[in-house]
Amino acid sequence: MLKCLAIDDEELALELLEDNISKVPFLELVATSGNPIDAINILQQQQIDLVFLDIQMPGLTGLQLIQSLSNKPMFILVTAYEKYALEGFNLNVVDYLVKPVSLDRFIKACNKAWELHQLKGKAAVPVKEDEPGYFFINVDYSHLKVVFTDILWVEGLKDYIKIHLKSSTKPIVARISMKSIEDLLPSSKFIRIQKSYIVSKDHIVALRKNSVFIGATELPVGENYKDAVVALIGKQPD
Repeated sequence: MLKCLAIDDEELALELLEDNISKVPFLELVATSGNPIDAINILQQQQIDLVFLDIQMPGLTGLQLIQSLSNKPMFILVTAYEKYALEGFNLNVVDYLVKPVSLDRFIKACNKAWELHQLKGKAAVPVKEDEPGYFFINVDYSHLKVVFTDILWVEGLKDYIKIHLKSSTKPIVARISMKSIEDLLPSSKFIRIQKSYIVSKDHIVALRKNSVFIGATELPVGENYKDAVVALIGKQPD
């Protein structure tokens, strides 16, 4: 199922969106909003896969709303104006619908979103054991190559992860679970030290009873993971 949010400042248009969404079996309408500022709060607080979004709204346009987000769900623009289509597609929207929208055109746009969602569900592609030490991960609809030896640690953030790299000050942010990324990383090189952290064994510089140091960065060790961390040195650290 795709969890959806519908945003439009016109009540009738919002009702039509709700009705169309109810007719698509793989869509689940989580919330609606007539205010783009309120909608941003919803996006920050709930898991949303797909947003149906008007463009011309008071306070903040739909395009400005998309630009304001760092972690973006998929967007389908539903508007009365054709002139913003190029700008919309430059923001990687799934589709651009001009009101009034027929049901078949609406379903066609939803099918595109579903296909993209399926591709993102296969976000990371593991390699075989006899292949080089890297994997590919889906970031902004591109498959980005990540080399095992470049990874310092991985941080879990709800439905997203951050991969902190030796070669870059900017981490990779991807929509994938910690369990999925843990399955990709060889246990000979990486260890999970807490629910939200997986670290590279090669980049650990020091251990304490309740923390691990990756360079100057101190990361907490969870109670359930202490034995595995201690096993790295064979005894309880002082």
